[in-house]
Amino acid sequence: MFRKMSLALAATLIMAGAAWADPIEGDWKTQAGSTAAIAGGGGAFSITLKSGKYTGKRIGSFKVAGDNKYTGTITDPDTDKTYSGKASVSGASLKMSGCVFGGLICKSQTWHKL
Repeated sequence: MFRKMSLALAATLIMAGAAWADPIEGDWKTQAGSTAAIAGGGGAFSITLKSGKYTGKRIGSFKVAGDNKYTGTITDPDTDKTYSGKASVSGASLKMSGCVFGGLICKSQTWHKL
């Protein structure tokens, strides 16, 4: 009986952990077609490419800025230039933007959750 209860408790905790995951966490298909993994916790998240030309390269770091909104830095893997960035999650879409010169020049992309 104890074994059945501990298995049930373990399953409940695993399911609860999945429910508490931040919406930005997970694997995302980038606009360039690569897969990016966003992982972290405690309000800080890192972005690492899992596929494509730059597999294994860390390209960003974000913190929670509000409800499904994030701020931090994003690096263009082609040029190694880092920009101040913003991100927001809406359903299975992640809109990201990076800016230079105090926001005078910005580029944005939409990624899709896998």
